[in-house]
Amino acid sequence: MQQKTIAIIGGGPAGLMAADVVAGHGHRVNVYEAMPTMGRKFLLAGKSGLNLTHSEDYDRFRQRFGAATEALGPALDGFTPQAVCAWAEGLGQTVFTGSSGRVFPSVMKASPLLRSWLARLERQGVRLLTRHRWTGFSGRLLHFDTPEGQKTFEPDAVLLALGGASWPRLGSDAAWIPALAGAGVTFAPFRPANCGFDCAWSETFRERFAGAPVKSVAIMSAAGRIQGEFVISRHGVEGSLIYAHSAALRDGLEKGKTDLMLDLLPGRSLEKLVRDLARQPAKLSLSNRLRKATGLEGVKLALLRETTPELAQLAPEELGSRLKALPLALLRPRPIEEAISSAGGVHLEQLDCRFMLKDLPGVFLAGEMLDWEAPTGGYLLTACFATGRAAGLGMLEWLQG
Repeated sequence: MQQKTIAIIGGGPAGLMAADVVAGHGHRVNVYEAMPTMGRKFLLAGKSGLNLTHSEDYDRFRQRFGAATEALGPALDGFTPQAVCAWAEGLGQTVFTGSSGRVFPSVMKASPLLRSWLARLERQGVRLLTRHRWTGFSGRLLHFDTPEGQKTFEPDAVLLALGGASWPRLGSDAAWIPALAGAGVTFAPFRPANCGFDCAWSETFRERFAGAPVKSVAIMSAAGRIQGEFVISRHGVEGSLIYAHSAALRDGLEKGKTDLMLDLLPGRSLEKLVRDLARQPAKLSLSNRLRKATGLEGVKLALLRETTPELAQLAPEELGSRLKALPLALLRPRPIEEAISSAGGVHLEQLDCRFMLKDLPGVFLAGEMLDWEAPTGGYLLTACFATGRAAGLGMLEWLQG
């Protein structure tokens, strides 16, 4: 095939994966990134351990993308979690699976993998152009603001991998929406995903327990019952167990439903709790009765008191029920700027099977700017890699055709 010029706008995992695919077929590839360096959000994701993918059964893994499963499925099938592991090891980064099933590079960090990846792209002839902010189309011309002023380029095909709307200081600021909207592209509104929530804590509770982990609990919501731990924040609640429920909680809040249910003692049955509470002498203080009957103390006991003003008046049956299903009122999700990821973006039905916009031939999309969401645990990165790869292959097919 005749050598073509490819523009990839966005130097995150989706854009870099597409560049890797296309450059391997001999095309001239330019990657344009608005920030001073490539992969800034990717590096932040690896600050406490780069969770590349997940080792769970692939059929279950594939269903983690909810309503977007049908559209993303072929891309995921083409770059499964096992393929992600092989790709990382091909860049010299061995991986291991943690006790939770999450897969990490052995060094845990993102920077060694990213350095190796960028070096391979440069060896393939990919030009990595930073501080190039895309400002829109003019026919087939692409317009950029650069340190040398405004510039235009006319590639044979373009991939947009510009991210969603979370962590805007790292480049995912959704500033691309006006340019695509002007070209007739439609969107679902961006909303926070994998986020914390505000609660109306008392000042005493906030000052004493902000930052405290709440361990060995289960949360019940429309997402089901999931056991784990979360953290009390100054604003409300956050952490892995909250993130696992965040889509259901966010959607519920939009419909006026504000409670989630906490099981503070998931290893104890309601019947046993009631018996143990009923056996405690009435002369003991409430705190001592709870401690002797349930072992409850610290932040769990404080959380029970904070959410149950009438606690001292509850009979053993009512108290046991509260311990097993404690309502926690949420006010709102935390701002999208704080969210790990975002929901919303370009409607997927506007793309063909190659991830090309049906109404804009030669314009491909990938990554978090598309309307899908997934929980934490390696699903987000895997889908970014997979859609970037699928869009890269789609570009090759379209150019050849």
